[in-house]
Amino acid sequence: MSDQNMNILDHLDELRKRIMISLAAFIVFFIGVFVFITDIYEWFVKDLDMTLTVLGPLDIIWVYFSLAGVIAFALTIPVLVLQIWLFVKPALTPREQRATIIYIPASFILFVGGLCFGYFVVLPLVLNFLIGLGQDMFVTMFTPDKYFQFVLRMTLPFSILFEMPLVVMFLTSIGIITPEGMKKNRKYAYFALIVVSVLISPPDFISDVLVIIPLLFLYEVSISLSRVVYIRKLKKEKEYERSLES
Repeated sequence: MSDQNMNILDHLDELRKRIMISLAAFIVFFIGVFVFITDIYEWFVKDLDMTLTVLGPLDIIWVYFSLAGVIAFALTIPVLVLQIWLFVKPALTPREQRATIIYIPASFILFVGGLCFGYFVVLPLVLNFLIGLGQDMFVTMFTPDKYFQFVLRMTLPFSILFEMPLVVMFLTSIGIITPEGMKKNRKYAYFALIVVSVLISPPDFISDVLVIIPLLFLYEVSISLSRVVYIRKLKKEKEYERSLES
């Protein structure tokens, strides 16, 4: 077997190892969360003015497993990012390793921040608005699966989209994007973000606006962070060139 084939096999074995560690972490977190799932469920529904209606025994299982799965996935994010970093670490210089290690805690903070924004800010506004639309015409009754599907739809997309500044900083650091390029293509980015906002939010104007505004704000923050990373990158490149000349 050639050295190239051996190298590919080594990479595949390393990738399998990182995937297995991430999967094992998810399973451990899932089991740990599931032990306290009834307490977690009660915390999520404590602010509701109604009791959720169960139409069948499988609904209870679906809610418990879905809730435990989402929380376990959120807790697994730092482990997953760490494993990705360890996988690409051999290809990085010591300076790049020090620069990229900050992305691990930052990714978890942004993920949790997105969840909190969706749950504590967007969800109550949208839920109260939608309930108020039919308050005098309909009897409001939620099933657990419908309610938690709505909760996930109003929170999980934000946890992913809040990673935008981190992704932009990373892409800027490796030279794929620049702050000037982001400003030049701002109108196209705005259009894409508006389309994404409409797709992930419930079909009403208020929900769309509540999702669009934070995403556009995140894009502007990403441009500022990209500029900071880009300036530092240029400074380091100049210092490196001067060291070679001397």
